[in-house]
Amino acid sequence: MKPRLRVALIGQGFMGRAHSNAFRQAGRFFDVPYQIDCAVVCARDRERLEQMAAVWGWAETATDWRAVVERKDIDLVDVAAPNCLHAPIAISAAKAGKMVLCEKPMAVSAEEGARMVEAARGVPNMVWYNYRRVPAISFCRRLIEEGRIGRVFHYRATYLQSWGPDPARVGTWKTQRALAGSGALGDLGSHLIDTALWLNGGIREVCSQLHTFYPGRDLEDAAMFMARFENGSLGSFEATRFGIGNRNRNAFEINGERGMLRFNLEDLNRLEFFDAGDPAGLQGPRNLLVTGPDHPYAANFWKPGHIIGYEHTFIAALADFLEAARRGRPCHPTFEDAQQTQWVMEACEHSARSGKWEPAGGSSGSDPKPAES
Repeated sequence: MKPRLRVALIGQGFMGRAHSNAFRQAGRFFDVPYQIDCAVVCARDRERLEQMAAVWGWAETATDWRAVVERKDIDLVDVAAPNCLHAPIAISAAKAGKMVLCEKPMAVSAEEGARMVEAARGVPNMVWYNYRRVPAISFCRRLIEEGRIGRVFHYRATYLQSWGPDPARVGTWKTQRALAGSGALGDLGSHLIDTALWLNGGIREVCSQLHTFYPGRDLEDAAMFMARFENGSLGSFEATRFGIGNRNRNAFEINGERGMLRFNLEDLNRLEFFDAGDPAGLQGPRNLLVTGPDHPYAANFWKPGHIIGYEHTFIAALADFLEAARRGRPCHPTFEDAQQTQWVMEACEHSARSGKWEPAGGSSGSDPKPAES
């Protein structure tokens, strides 16, 4: 009999649903080492809370996260609340000896992130940068590690959404500095930065611009920055909620001396690969369908050629975390990994104010490798 893992989820929004699905589905695709017990979901809106609990199978509901974190019958706390609550909830949970999962961005500041890192030492922890678990992105890392594109010259990334002008979204927590901490930089740019650190290594310094299109808003609608990586390559990053014509375009391209890799989340089962070693007359991007065989997570999901979706990235992330917890090993990105993203974002904010290149702290890529089974 597998040991029970009693889970408390703090938050009932979009991410709360994505995480709930992962807790329900992980054991159906992976041989997870625990019997997952969805014990309690916590949020403020009682009516929506009861509905969510019924739909996703949470045994109990609560409105006081502090009382939930202190419960002796809870083993894991999953933080999917607004950004301003990430640090207080995660720190309290870690001090109570719970396993801790936290949505991105990890914190509203690098200082908060540093306190989270210290509090979580000694307890299993992970930040839900789920795009690391897209099989195509994991395969991209494998190709880089194998030297298939050689020395990297350029890393360019964009995350384009288009909901910024929607008046119905004004006043939600993601548009308020007190609740979100940052706008497009933290919401979208943090994903770009985490992926870049994982694939291309540490960022040494940045030069950025933050812009708000509509007056009266206290958060940036768009963020753009240049970066110098520790490996000598150059980077360009753009994150915006005003990328009209793009629903959720999270894309990157990496140019190296031996080849190129290109990815777009809106076509998440595919990865483009260009091999500069091919004969000149045969050179061209290969459009690879990364669903197996011999691809990350191919043994866990469907047969080769059968595509997966956004939700599978959370399922794989949770399964990796639980297996790492059983083995007493870290599961990346840990809080310490995610703190590197916080340092880069803080450097972007400093640069936007100073108009100069700013150092990005001690950024470095972690060394996770996706489980194949």
